[in-house]
Amino acid sequence: MSRSSQRPSHRQRIHDTIRTRILTGKIGAADRLVDTAIAAEMGVSRMPVREALMQLVSEGYLEGTTRGYSLPNFTHEKIMQVFVLRRLLEPHAAASAAQACSEAHVARMRAAVDEAMGTLEKDDFETFYRASEVFRNTWLSAVPNAELGAAIQRLSGQVQAVRLATMRDGEAHRTIIAGQRDLLAAFAARDALAAEARILRFVLEGEGSYLRLRAG
Repeated sequence: MSRSSQRPSHRQRIHDTIRTRILTGKIGAADRLVDTAIAAEMGVSRMPVREALMQLVSEGYLEGTTRGYSLPNFTHEKIMQVFVLRRLLEPHAAASAAQACSEAHVARMRAAVDEAMGTLEKDDFETFYRASEVFRNTWLSAVPNAELGAAIQRLSGQVQAVRLATMRDGEAHRTIIAGQRDLLAAFAARDALAAEARILRFVLEGEGSYLRLRAG
């Protein structure tokens, strides 16, 4: 197999590894990611590392600096602007996903919700976070309008930053899982109106949790 045919798998492996480190808090605001160091750690050339880092930048997880890549500086104003975009985009996306999702989509979402519910009685926030990401990515993958789905995915970094800030709060934890259960029911019933209304409430609940914890 040629090096060029192997590169996408290297890029995806590196992308997934770095994203997991971000989502589990192993990469902090003070950390700088340098392509040469990552290439040496993972035993690859710099090219797939650069490609993976640029993909993470496009997804909103990282930003480029003069000293490598770092987590974006999510100011309060920027976070609030993202909530506005989510209120505008996600209801229509969820409604269309409810009409288009397959049994496989529903099964993956149900498994993710079951996994998330299992974290309610224990402090397994890494599992909760991972399950929540699977749930969100699954319903977004069912959105028929690829451009709409891609636009929402570009907000992923900001969405995950807020979730990381709120997920360890017990009230927010329960609120997120309740919202996922309601959304699952709407998707399983192919009920576009219910999905549209519930995702809007879900976003508003997330905004409320963020503002409550910021004020506290």
